[in-house]
Amino acid sequence: MFHVNRSLRTLSRISLANTATRRYSSRIHEIVANELQATRDAGTFKSERVITTPQRSTIRVQDPNNQSATTPQINMCANNYLGLSDHPAVVARAKEYLDTHGAGLSSVRFICGTQDIHKKLEKQISDFYGTEDTILYASCFDANGGIFEVLLNEQDAIISDALNHASIIDGVRLCKAKRFRYQNCDVEDLEKQLQAADSQGARLKMIATDGVFSMDGKIAPLDKICDIAEKYDAVLFVDDCHATGFLGKTGRGTPEYFGVQDRVHIVNSTLGKALGGAAGGYTTSTADIISLLRNRSRPYLFSNSLPSPVVGAASAAIQLVDEGKAGLDHLWANTHLFRGKLKAAGFTVNGDNHPITPVMLGDARLAAEFADEMLQKGIYVVGFSYPVVPKGQARIRVQLSAAHTTEEVEKAADAFIEIGRRRGVIPSANKL
Repeated sequence: MFHVNRSLRTLSRISLANTATRRYSSRIHEIVANELQATRDAGTFKSERVITTPQRSTIRVQDPNNQSATTPQINMCANNYLGLSDHPAVVARAKEYLDTHGAGLSSVRFICGTQDIHKKLEKQISDFYGTEDTILYASCFDANGGIFEVLLNEQDAIISDALNHASIIDGVRLCKAKRFRYQNCDVEDLEKQLQAADSQGARLKMIATDGVFSMDGKIAPLDKICDIAEKYDAVLFVDDCHATGFLGKTGRGTPEYFGVQDRVHIVNSTLGKALGGAAGGYTTSTADIISLLRNRSRPYLFSNSLPSPVVGAASAAIQLVDEGKAGLDHLWANTHLFRGKLKAAGFTVNGDNHPITPVMLGDARLAAEFADEMLQKGIYVVGFSYPVVPKGQARIRVQLSAAHTTEEVEKAADAFIEIGRRRGVIPSANKL
């Protein structure tokens, strides 16, 4: 029997090996290999660096040529705006919830996946915004993928900003509403598109915009958008992932920044950036809208409930923001310092004085090589190029954090300036 079983296992391995050979000798292998080579030739191939520490202002990064070796790097490209990803209170709450409620529910919410901690976090988020109810998702990508199909049909119209996040674009594609697109943050063009929707007899008009555009650090003019929305009786939807927790006087995001909290109808956002950095997203709005999403939103109905440690981490992070203990003042001091130094040196820096600081370089290969040189100086940044950003607009997107010390910000800025001068991106010191 032993020899028979061993023979069967041997035949199975041979069969699998032959299958793999057949699979990878197929036409798709040639196509994929050509696409990858074209990406490498264009300088847009993206390699992942391996971090061996928690997410902090300074991290250790694995040497790609020697996995046992690591180097310390000042991390200037994480969404860890408030430095809460490794905050003791956040970690402690995650551990507490893991001990009291287990690792996960092995189920979706409506079957047997709703715990008391989910309901408490949803209420905590609702209280944070002053809304009636909130629904949790595994990510904001899921929240954006699950909302438009539920609320809009072929009688309706969705008017979307041209630079909206990919998750909004994908979510809109799933619904049957008529689609209109307006130029980025252009309220005059927004009004034209609303008029076009009216001319086609739209039952319901929804405006969809990012609160902050993640590749540009540009803040949507929600005050003006609210005026236009009300003029045309449109619903306003805001994805506020890059604002929640830190933009606005008390960190309530873009609506608070413009003082229009009561004029924005639906907010989608994330728990995976400023609010703990783990995972999770949500929609917060009226009780009826949330109830309909619970009954029909596919990413909610067909995905496991949020794991208890993630719930705990987010709960603690929101509490820190509520209590004014999240370091907002230091975040903005770091932002102004870094942006000011690079602009004074001659760099083109996009955005609206947001912690997202795009340093514009234009050429994709230059951005990739510039980022590699920064890494050699102990500054962790990443070059962004097409298709993440438009062709010819390659950049290094720096993201400031409340966790950065003033000295770390100074060191990062000085490294940018040294490399920028050497590569001719900015004037040399003797020409300033």
